[in-house]
Amino acid sequence: MTRWRLLETWDWSPGANMALDEAQLELEGLPPTLRFYTWKPAALSLGWFQRIEDVPAAAHALVVRRLTGGGAIQHARELTYSLAAPGDVAPFDGPIARSYERIHAALAAALAAFGARTELRGARALASDVAGTGMCFHASSALDLVLEERKLVGSAQRRKKGRVLHHGSIKLGVNASEAGVAELPGVDPALLARACATGLARGIGLELEHGEPSAAELAFVRAREAWYASDEHVRRGGGRRARR
Repeated sequence: MTRWRLLETWDWSPGANMALDEAQLELEGLPPTLRFYTWKPAALSLGWFQRIEDVPAAAHALVVRRLTGGGAIQHARELTYSLAAPGDVAPFDGPIARSYERIHAALAAALAAFGARTELRGARALASDVAGTGMCFHASSALDLVLEERKLVGSAQRRKKGRVLHHGSIKLGVNASEAGVAELPGVDPALLARACATGLARGIGLELEHGEPSAAELAFVRAREAWYASDEHVRRGGGRRARR
């Protein structure tokens, strides 16, 4: 087993959450890290390649831009998680698709404890697929975890400097901009995080040890937090700044 640090950072600001994810790729000497987190205030994260004007929901949200691609995500009633490690450490020590399969199989085992029988989407279309919204949970792929023909878990990766950042979202509730998406109403994020940590440890072979962000990580977050919600970053690729 590989020893991983387990972080829980509840109710961090949107910019701080994104900056800490970036730190996992940029800073030297960090241990493999599994992190669970929530957002305060709620926000919408754009995928790295999206234009803000292509996401109607961005007009009514606080907006940040993620390091990873894919569609926009509403971070309100949900649990966000990330795994960051060198590319030669499990579950990243193989084909990219295989890393998704291993992570999602472990999460599926954890979600079963909450009565959610999830599976990979495979080749079929979903009831939650909706064109034109720009939302991650309205656009499914073969490796997504689905519940009753609706997407429940969305995830993406970024690889840089020999390290991998894999992060995702598990929906605990949805609003109008994500209508039709699967959810786990009434589930406490901290309890779900605990179950997911156990599932990932067993399924992938992680030896988890609770930790805290290092001084270097906190300094990185302070330096980068505001940038993630800045006009310069959010409007990258054109379009206007969303109203808050």
